[in-house]
Amino acid sequence: MSKAVRKAVVFTEYGGPDVLHVAGIDVPEPAAGQVRVRIKAAGVQPVDALFRSGAAARWLPAAFPQQLGNEFAGVIESVGPAVAGSSLGDEVIGFQPNSCYAEAVTVPADHLAAKPAAMPWPEAGVLSASGQTASTALEDLGVGPGDTVLIHAAAGGVGTFAVQLAVAAGATVLGTASERNHPFLRDLGAIPVTYGEGLTERIRAAAPGGVDASLDAAGTPEAAAAALALVADPHRIGTTVPRAAMAEPRIRSLSTRRSAQRLAALVALYEAGSLKIFIDRTYRLHEAADAHRAIETGHVRGKIAIVP
Repeated sequence: MSKAVRKAVVFTEYGGPDVLHVAGIDVPEPAAGQVRVRIKAAGVQPVDALFRSGAAARWLPAAFPQQLGNEFAGVIESVGPAVAGSSLGDEVIGFQPNSCYAEAVTVPADHLAAKPAAMPWPEAGVLSASGQTASTALEDLGVGPGDTVLIHAAAGGVGTFAVQLAVAAGATVLGTASERNHPFLRDLGAIPVTYGEGLTERIRAAAPGGVDASLDAAGTPEAAAAALALVADPHRIGTTVPRAAMAEPRIRSLSTRRSAQRLAALVALYEAGSLKIFIDRTYRLHEAADAHRAIETGHVRGKIAIVP
């Protein structure tokens, strides 16, 4: 099978952001059911930094030289056999494990959804992973009309999507965030609550009728304590942060069920004006280390994008 040599961000040992560097990689021609996409933008997630550092090695070991990135948007440049519905030149949004900080990626055609022509590339590149994680988590927690849901780290990557999806589902949303992000959360339709000492009491005051479900995208002990104190049904308390679930077994560990159908539903909400995508900063491939330093601060509003 022929290959194309393209640039990608890799690391050959665990460590800090400086282990990331750009190298040439072989991107294979698509096999049956696959396409190759020229990447225009990719998203950066906190899990990428955990992976790079080795902190996730227990459940996600690296295979050096290891690539990074789980979400992308780009243009189809090669189509393999037995692919229906995808053509050369199509603009697409997609997902593929640990391979998207790159100039190109070969992926199954059923990992793609059509990109709206008016959607900017950076926004398209950061939708898939965090958007589908938020969608899956709210589905697993049974969030729907009339619920009051608490979302921790509500101004972050997963949080901004979860707030909007919960509001669109008819729920009342409380979101924890620093005070600088309170106007931002109000604009998304959430009731902001400042994290820190006294969090549980502040949430009780903001939601006198009680809290039905809690989604934790922060992974802090105080987030867990507040959820356990406020939500009566433990099945409706969940976290997307693996280390938080390991530290507190009473809280459900929530993952993601990614599919072209779920991604297309998010795109439809975007086109309807019910879902906005927020880019905090954009970096080039050779600036991936800086992107990881930014994501590790824990103070990113929305998402970070990488563009080739």
